[in-house]
Amino acid sequence: MVRNKTTRLCEQCLLVTGVVLLTIYVSALLHKTILSHIALWQFDETQRATAQKDPSTPVQSKDEEGVDFTLWAEKRIQAYKGSLLSKTDPPLAVLEITRLQIRVPVFDGTDDLTLNRGVGRIIGTARVGEPGNIGIAGHRDGFFRGLKDISVGDKVELIMTTTKAVYVVDQIEIVSPADIQVLQPRRGPSITLVTCYPFYFVGDAPKRFIVHASLAPVRHTPVSVARRSHDWTAL
Repeated sequence: MVRNKTTRLCEQCLLVTGVVLLTIYVSALLHKTILSHIALWQFDETQRATAQKDPSTPVQSKDEEGVDFTLWAEKRIQAYKGSLLSKTDPPLAVLEITRLQIRVPVFDGTDDLTLNRGVGRIIGTARVGEPGNIGIAGHRDGFFRGLKDISVGDKVELIMTTTKAVYVVDQIEIVSPADIQVLQPRRGPSITLVTCYPFYFVGDAPKRFIVHASLAPVRHTPVSVARRSHDWTAL
């Protein structure tokens, strides 16, 4: 009799535990579906509002895709999701590298909270939309993991509310963290992407992976009206 009671008690405990775990899983799934794309949604809404004020300005229709975490570290995924609840200011722009299927909001600054939910303009470098060298940093185990496959000649697009600047990668280098010369102004308008290296190094990475891209001959082009189509499964 005592054994039967103990068995039933264990079964009840396991059932309760299963329900709790299922609830946590469903909550996490809803969190990803509803909140993971807040920053990009805000950017799209800002774009739309700007177009309403100026009907002559074409605007990109809103993408509904979420962030693909395939190459992300688990720690970075959790940090990203948590950051969405802590800070919700709209991004300055959206950075896209179509071939690598990267689409990420760009914020101002490189503090932990900012880099958990996107990439950040390095303070002291050129501002988005202004001439100069715009330095943008991102985590190697998050949004910038895909940079491991970047090549000279790839296009990097910086999309603002009414225009976009198209850059072409012309140099890739690996430097020490102390080498800030990579952020110095170049011959013309440019963008420099910075992330840690090696990409799969455990702990604090000893190097920095640098991607330099120069502004294409056509400086600013209207944001396309056509809806972007992305296949996020390969990122």
